[in-house]
Amino acid sequence: MPGTAPSHHSAPDLVLRRVPVNGIEVNVAIAGDGPAVLLLHGFPHTWRLWTDIIAGLSGRYRVIAPDLRGFGASTRAPDGYDAGTLATDAEQLLDALGEPTAAVVGIDAGTPPAFLLGMRRPDRVRRLVLMESLLGRLPGAEDFLAGGAPWWFGFHAVPGLAETVLAGHEAEYIDWFLGSSTRGRGVPPAIRDAFVSAYTGTDALRCAFSYYRALPTSARQIQDAVDSHRLTVPTMAIGAHPVGDALERQLRPVSDDLVGHLIDDCGHIIPLDRPDALLPLLTSFLAADRHA
Repeated sequence: MPGTAPSHHSAPDLVLRRVPVNGIEVNVAIAGDGPAVLLLHGFPHTWRLWTDIIAGLSGRYRVIAPDLRGFGASTRAPDGYDAGTLATDAEQLLDALGEPTAAVVGIDAGTPPAFLLGMRRPDRVRRLVLMESLLGRLPGAEDFLAGGAPWWFGFHAVPGLAETVLAGHEAEYIDWFLGSSTRGRGVPPAIRDAFVSAYTGTDALRCAFSYYRALPTSARQIQDAVDSHRLTVPTMAIGAHPVGDALERQLRPVSDDLVGHLIDDCGHIIPLDRPDALLPLLTSFLAADRHA
């Protein structure tokens, strides 16, 4: 019900594994049995972003929630932070876990690789859910970008700058993002502490900001993909504040099967801010999967 306080309970059978993938080791949380659902987080998150979603889906699905390359307990790789390499990471993770197909859910920095996986390997992606991100320079986001990109995109993009400035002040920086991304409601202390720990230290920050430094490469990969073929995977775009319906507008011209939803009174990190609203959307969309 709208307004219900989030529970933030973990799935009882959740296990953590380290899995060799694409030249790195990925830390991955796994819970439940059934058709695979792969969850790709963004910045400044780890797999713990999905705590309530894992608990809500693991009764019917095998839920797979990795720390993306360079984040959390996954390898802090020197490179490979473009969306195409991250999509390969995700595909090889499914291979390593013996999953020929998965429903794939991405938010923020996890959305472009989820999109590219659906574009490149539609045979591997049963359903696709994309949230609160833009896809390169695809048309449709002009209104959102009318005032320019958010200020931190430029700050993070300058090689070596942001990690040098922020070292020793990681907690304050992460708290600002978490507060603004939940309409001021914040996140549970244990999850907040896990996020701060994951992004503390110059090398952890370097990895995080490498996603922003790879954005031009990711944008070219996305453009190349849509220039060559359409998105055929059944897809749901979910928006909140601040992205709203900009992602849906980007997807509409390139998608064969797209539904869009906006979640009211919800900040950017939807899985922690409004899991009560997100879970029904996910369960309904995934239940329509003929393979499930």
